[in-house]
Amino acid sequence: MRILSATMLCSILFFGAPVFAHETLVLQSFKAGPFDEALRGFKAVCRTETRTVIVSDGEKFDIGKTVREEKPGIILAIGAGALKQAIKIRNTPIIYLMVLNPEKVIRGRDNITGVRMIIPPEKHLDLIEKLNLPHLKVGILYDPDHSDIVMKRITQSAASRGIDIVAKEVRKPKDVPEMLERMKGSFNLFWMLPDPSVVTPDSVEYLLLFTQQLGVPIVTFANKYLEMGAMVSIEIDSFDLGKQGGEIAKRILGGERITDIPNTTARKSIIRVNRKIAAKLGINLNSLGPSVHTEMNP
Repeated sequence: MRILSATMLCSILFFGAPVFAHETLVLQSFKAGPFDEALRGFKAVCRTETRTVIVSDGEKFDIGKTVREEKPGIILAIGAGALKQAIKIRNTPIIYLMVLNPEKVIRGRDNITGVRMIIPPEKHLDLIEKLNLPHLKVGILYDPDHSDIVMKRITQSAASRGIDIVAKEVRKPKDVPEMLERMKGSFNLFWMLPDPSVVTPDSVEYLLLFTQQLGVPIVTFANKYLEMGAMVSIEIDSFDLGKQGGEIAKRILGGERITDIPNTTARKSIIRVNRKIAAKLGINLNSLGPSVHTEMNP
């Protein structure tokens, strides 16, 4: 009869079932609330021993040497900077979280999977439809280098619903004001995508002022823009996204091949509204129903 290890015995006593004995090496781009929440969600599901390295701390970090010495069962990369470090490793399973456009980083790699930091655009379109705006035309600015895949999905889904999308390309943030002027009068709702060529402090300030002057509501991806004047946000639930990563890790550590586990998107979102802005625009948000989790009234 095999003797249980101390780790396995403690697992049975405290959790009722054994946890995995593998260590998870966690690479985190930087300290931030959403990243910390994602890691907390991961640990709530996958109870491995973990060691966390903040890759932006400035300390010299040799990931190859670390992996050779510690032999982790999995590498968890939280954030784009962490993923860029992790891809140097080819023989250890890698799970990424909180990365907006991982496809360009992981192209051609068969030891990487994860959860993209994006909410399926169909959820945004569901919400936009519920606003019941007459003659709905949705304005979008995007950079194909960052948002080409999501724009194709938006276009297809919107067409199936009969929603008009007025989308224009920009290549850098300073193009935003000029392109908005060209689009003036062609849309009555603006959908702000998390595109780095569109969303900077200066461009967002201009966008919010521009749409407020036109009386056009903004649907955005982050709560902080509600405080600046957007009307509705659909935000990722970082804790649940971390739980998704933990579920993937358990599958891998349980023997499933990473090549059989496809990349996925965040399954849970949090809807918040700015009722003051909605009232100013004459838009009734009651049609959103119980899907609104938090109300903003700055």
